[in-house]
Amino acid sequence: MSYQQMNLRILIKKVMGSVASLLSPLKKECLLCKQNSTLRVDELGLCHSCYTRIPWIREALCPTCGRGEFCSDCQRRPHSYFIRSRSAVRYDETMKELLARYKYRGDERLKTVLGKMLVHSYHLLHKDRDTFPSESDSVKEFITFVPVSERRMLERGFNQAEQMAVELGHRIGIPVIPLLKRSKHTDKQSFKKRNERLDDLEHVFEVNESIYNYLEESSATSFVIYIVDDVYTTGSTMNQCAKVLREYISAEVFGLTWAR
Repeated sequence: MSYQQMNLRILIKKVMGSVASLLSPLKKECLLCKQNSTLRVDELGLCHSCYTRIPWIREALCPTCGRGEFCSDCQRRPHSYFIRSRSAVRYDETMKELLARYKYRGDERLKTVLGKMLVHSYHLLHKDRDTFPSESDSVKEFITFVPVSERRMLERGFNQAEQMAVELGHRIGIPVIPLLKRSKHTDKQSFKKRNERLDDLEHVFEVNESIYNYLEESSATSFVIYIVDDVYTTGSTMNQCAKVLREYISAEVFGLTWAR
């Protein structure tokens, strides 16, 4: 074999090796089980085993809150200030552990996973297109989020609803605007009974003064606002936020939450 033929073989071998490595699936650490697994492109950063454990809500049985089963909370609510809300997943033990790692143990890498999952909530909400005004220059869509108190921000270092809203807005192309602020601190709502939640949330939320700047800068004559939160439990928080917004803005308000 000549010297030129040998060099050609070596070059071909290198090229084939490079092509093979590009085509072969990459090994990445699953964000849930932390095992090195082969992940498909555009997945959530989860291995196949963990992905199949996600309890997606495929069909909303409650037309208001989007629960995948019978809902007594919406039946008992005297008035709903949001038109409807949709969630991506059922809040089972696996999802509780996922949120706990992100929200309470500070694994902020998971904001990407939860933000991507919120896209499913958005698509569920838009299944019924008749509820939404037709797209035009006169209609402006905003995403906002449930604010946390200064105390909670100091404890946690971030607002999970805000981070998830930003991830969602980036993926569906809708601006994220901080329309609300929290005027007083409340204890964790998950530890309270339904009537305690309702009483506790009175006068907790206010609109940001900057809301008027956003409205003045827009040439729209009607608005659609999506309120993002992590978990929809009884809907008290979502309803109170929507109530405050509608006192200042003539808008159609919808809820988007990660879990129900």
